[in-house]
Amino acid sequence: MIRLHNVSKTFFIKKPNRQDRRAEASESGASSTSVQALKNVDLHVPQGQIHGVIGLSGAGKSTLIRCVNLLERPTSGTVSVDGQELTRLSGKALNTARHGIGMIFQHFNLLTNRSVFANVALPLELMGMKRGEIRERVAPLLELVGLADKANQYPAQLSGGQKQRVAIARALASRPKVLLCDEATSALDPQTTGSILALLRDINQRLGLTILLITHEMEVVKSICHRVSLISGGELVEEADVGDFFTAPKTRLGRNFLNDFLELEPPRALIERLVEAPGEHTHPVVRLAFSGDAVSTPLISRLARECGVDVSILQAKVESIQERTLGLMIAELMGSPAKTLEAIEYLESHDLNVEVLGHVQRND
Repeated sequence: MIRLHNVSKTFFIKKPNRQDRRAEASESGASSTSVQALKNVDLHVPQGQIHGVIGLSGAGKSTLIRCVNLLERPTSGTVSVDGQELTRLSGKALNTARHGIGMIFQHFNLLTNRSVFANVALPLELMGMKRGEIRERVAPLLELVGLADKANQYPAQLSGGQKQRVAIARALASRPKVLLCDEATSALDPQTTGSILALLRDINQRLGLTILLITHEMEVVKSICHRVSLISGGELVEEADVGDFFTAPKTRLGRNFLNDFLELEPPRALIERLVEAPGEHTHPVVRLAFSGDAVSTPLISRLARECGVDVSILQAKVESIQERTLGLMIAELMGSPAKTLEAIEYLESHDLNVEVLGHVQRND
């Protein structure tokens, strides 16, 4: 449904010439610098999928999503939506294609002098639809987003969550096949965020709508996304099903996002003692990720018994990730180097994700 191939975006920024700052306003006194916001991005979002893109501020998330509907035209590469290559289009043809792509934003972008009904009706008016057709289109949308009783109110009379529901209804007015969400819940409190995410999930299931959303919130990804891509420095550095990403992220940045979300870190006093290289008189500190049957299997007690190591559990947590259960643990494996190596191999043989955080001095 959405396909980006080798998409790059470079911004050129004019700056004053250092040799003549008095010429800032003149064309001859300005030079330019370039910023590459996206670098050879390949992304495929199948029909009906909810796909999240997560990354730090400045990673390129907003540029990426704005390239999908060509609010930002890529410097190179191709963008296709529903089988149509948008990067070949311009003018009227591009505007027509955009009717199939809805978009909602962090700050709602409602017109304050128009009622709820009129805000939702706006894109239909711009498309030239008749009043009767608009009424028939808008009323069910307000019902869908739970605002049928707010049709004649104005944005100033609404809560943040209600404003976002109006924005969602407006984005759906042209009956798009794709919905783009640009940090759509970042301005909302947690309870309201939950209700908006539930609405997006319901719309996805009812309408078969393909949703691409960008966010810096792992809770959003956890709650509704089927797949997730991680962006850093304008590049997609990791992509996985959500359950796999939460269970075993492949990159250091992915693990950092997961650890920040789960708040699972060794005690600071232990972190200060960690060294990277193992030694004859050290033992490893490990972070373990369990999923599936491993969550309910007594692997730690078996490990201690079969490998002859003592296990000190420093932290542990169980999370429900959609339909999967994820168990996480930080532990010290205390024994001889040979025994602790055997213990790590034992854990890996049972499909646990094992990350050695470092080594600490043994007390024996």
